[in-house]
Amino acid sequence: MAREACAIVSAIRFEEQQTLWTKDYEDSLASDSKDIYPGMMFTLARPKIEQSKLWKIVKKMPKGALLHCHLEAMVDMDWLIEEAFNTKGIHIKADQPLDSEDAQSSAPFLFKWLKNRSSESSSIWEKSYAVDQWIPIDTAADAFPRGGRKGFEKWVRERITITLDESIQHMHGPNDIWRKFQSCFGIISSLLHYEPTFRTFLRRMFEDLIEDGVQYVDVRSTFLDPFYKEGSEEPEKDNELMIDILDEEIENFKALGKGFWGARLIYTTLRSFDSRKIIESMQECIDMKILYPELICGFDLVGQEDLGRSLADLTPELFWFKKACAQNKVDIPFFFHAGETLGDGDETDENLFDAILLGTRRIGHAFSLYKHPLLCDMVKEKKILIESCPISNEVLRLTGSIMSHPLPALLARGVPVSLCNDDPAILGHGHSGMTHDFWQALQGWENLGLEGLASLAENSVRWASFEDMSAQQWSQELKEGAYGKGERAYRYLNHMLEALGGKARMIRIVGVFIVGIDVFNCFENACQTGFSEVFRTYQRLWAACI
Repeated sequence: MAREACAIVSAIRFEEQQTLWTKDYEDSLASDSKDIYPGMMFTLARPKIEQSKLWKIVKKMPKGALLHCHLEAMVDMDWLIEEAFNTKGIHIKADQPLDSEDAQSSAPFLFKWLKNRSSESSSIWEKSYAVDQWIPIDTAADAFPRGGRKGFEKWVRERITITLDESIQHMHGPNDIWRKFQSCFGIISSLLHYEPTFRTFLRRMFEDLIEDGVQYVDVRSTFLDPFYKEGSEEPEKDNELMIDILDEEIENFKALGKGFWGARLIYTTLRSFDSRKIIESMQECIDMKILYPELICGFDLVGQEDLGRSLADLTPELFWFKKACAQNKVDIPFFFHAGETLGDGDETDENLFDAILLGTRRIGHAFSLYKHPLLCDMVKEKKILIESCPISNEVLRLTGSIMSHPLPALLARGVPVSLCNDDPAILGHGHSGMTHDFWQALQGWENLGLEGLASLAENSVRWASFEDMSAQQWSQELKEGAYGKGERAYRYLNHMLEALGGKARMIRIVGVFIVGIDVFNCFENACQTGFSEVFRTYQRLWAACI
C-alpha cells in the first residue's frame, strides 16, 4: 500500500508537469516575458500551485513539527491590516512627511494604540505634517493620495511584505532584498505588540498550523520592539508580559484538544549588535528561562549573516552565556543560523564550522553546507539537523528556483534535514503553514517523492525540542528515536497523567500526541505504512483515545 500511495503521487506529479503549466497560463504572463515551467520561481507559480491536485494532497499531509520560523513573520497580513482598522485607537506616525512616492516607499513609520483620539489636523501625506505626530489610522487611510483606504491598505501590505516584483529581481543581489526584508519587522511589530492583537494573532497562528498538519512549533523571536499591555500607552519595561501571554495562549490552545502538541521559544538577538547589547539579550534569555523553564528551549543569533558578526567574532559572548547558564543552573542549547550565504570560504560560510564546534543542535538554513563534504560528515556524526527553508532562500536571492536549491545534495549525502517556512507572511506564502515548502520540494525534486517528504516530516518530530535535555541525553534520544519506539512520547504521557490526576479531557489530548508520534514512526524507511493508512491510523487511535 505504501508503494502504491507513493506511485500514485508520482503519477499525479508527472501528469501535472505536462498539463498544469499550459499555454493558457503562459499566455497570461506573456506580457512580462516570463518563462513557464514546473519548479519556476515561487511567487510567480503560487496561484497555479494552489490549484493543483498535488496541493490538495500535500495540504492534508501530516507535517510534524515546524522547527524554524520567526514569530512576527507568521501573521496573516490581510488580517493584521483589517485588525488595525477594527481596533479603536490605532494611530500612525512617521519621522518625515510621506509626501512623495520615494518617502512612501522607504521612510520608516509605526503604529500605536492611543487611549484618546489624536486631534492632529495635519496630513501625514503633505509637507506640512509635523514629524512624529500621531494620526488616527482611519484619517490617514481616507486621505491617502493614491486611492483612499483601499490604496492605503495596498500600500501598507507592500511595505510589510516582499512584493512579487521585488522577489524576482535577483540581479540586485541579497543585500538589497535584505534591506527591504528587515524594514518589515518594525512596522509589523508596532501593530502586533498590543496585547489584544497579539493574543488573537497567536490563536490564529496555532489554528492555521494545526489545519495545515503541523502539530508542534519551535518559534524564534528577538523581543526588540516595545510591547503594550491592553489599555496602556506605556511600553512594558521587560519582555515578561509578552512571554507570559505566549505561554498562556499555548496552553489554552493545547487544551482545546485539536491535536496540537505544543510550542516552545528559541530566544534570539541580532548578530549585528555590539557586545553590550548581545550580553543584555543573553541575560534576559536566562532570566526568562528561570521564570518559564518549559517555554524557553534555546538561543540563536539572527539577521543577515553576510553583514552581521560571525560566530568566531561572537565567541567571547557565547562563552560568557554558557558560563552564566551554568551559574544560574539552567541549560539553554544553541540552535544557530549558519551558512545562509552564497559565499564559499569567507567568514560567513565559516560560521558552519563554528556552529558545529560550539555544539549547535540544529543549523538554520546551512545553504552553503553542500560545498563542504567533511562538514557534512561531521553534521551526520554529531546528529545535527538542518532546518532548510527553500522558499525563503529563493525569495532572499540565494537561489533562482527550487530546482537549483542545494537541499537534494545534502539528502544524497545522508544529512538529516527538515523543511521549514522561515518568514512565510513576509515572503509571500499567504499563511503560516508549511504546505507551500512541502509542495515545492515534491514538485521540484525528482528523487524525493511522497516517501521523501514523509522522511523529512519524521525528522522534524525527532529533532523537535519537546523537553529540556543535556547534550548527552539529546544525542542518546536521537539515537534511540531512530528505532521508532516512541519512548519519549510514552514518558511524556506518564508525566502528564501524574500531573493531571487522570483528567479524561487531557488524557485525550495526550492520546493525540501519541497518535502523532506513532504515525510518524510509521513513515520510517521509505513510508512503510502508506499515506492512506496513516489517516486510518489517526482515526483508529483517536477513537481509542476517546
